[in-house]
Amino acid sequence: MRLIRSFTTIINYKTLVVTVLSVVSTWLCYNYHLIAKFPDMLVGVAIVFPVVFSIGSAYSRRETALQKLSDFKGHAIAIYFAAKDWGGQPGSTTHLKVKDLIHEMLVLMRDMFRTETKSEWLQQEKKMYVMFSRLSDLSQELRTIGVQSSEISRVNQYVSKMIIAFDNMKIFHAYRTPVTLRAYSKVFLYVFPIVYGPYFASTVHDYSASLEYVMPVLYSFILVSLDNIQDHLENPFDEVGEDDIIIEAEETTQLLT
Repeated sequence: MRLIRSFTTIINYKTLVVTVLSVVSTWLCYNYHLIAKFPDMLVGVAIVFPVVFSIGSAYSRRETALQKLSDFKGHAIAIYFAAKDWGGQPGSTTHLKVKDLIHEMLVLMRDMFRTETKSEWLQQEKKMYVMFSRLSDLSQELRTIGVQSSEISRVNQYVSKMIIAFDNMKIFHAYRTPVTLRAYSKVFLYVFPIVYGPYFASTVHDYSASLEYVMPVLYSFILVSLDNIQDHLENPFDEVGEDDIIIEAEETTQLLT
């Protein structure tokens, strides 16, 4: 079932539109004797190679973003355990404050990376840096429960590494694969099955009756599906595609006991 669900995510209205247009183009070219033998290699050089490159680039960014998210969570959890285990004062609630703050930061970060409007992003980013400031204040609170200065310095380094990891993820959200390459790919992806109508019309007699439109349908499905895959990977945090990154705020904080 999951395989079927994953496959249906790359089939949308654009697939239907391009398929219908390519079939109509083929039918018109055949009936009006507009026939041409275009080279097949043009598809690979002009379309498939750039799209595959974009998909590979987007997937690489997604993998690096996963590493940065792990860095963020790992250092946040290290701060929690420092507040919980390093102090010698019984009854301290500092670790609970850290836990609540970590949950707030993860929830805010999840909402931020779903945001596409710049004004809303800036507001949420300011809130995130306020939370970093609160986390830094809590690290100083460790002194009151008996944590040594050298250990507090280490906790401050964890906060610094969390800020770096967040900034890296922010860059992945803001800077995507080359815009001009994506524009080029989209134009040719949607135009190619239609423009190749004369070529598809020239191959009509090579197939049995009722199979003459198989090629334009297949080309349309394959090319538009590749573009949809690239779109889903473009923003790894929007939780639209099957391979997107899910920031599990609740699940992470539930493990902190």
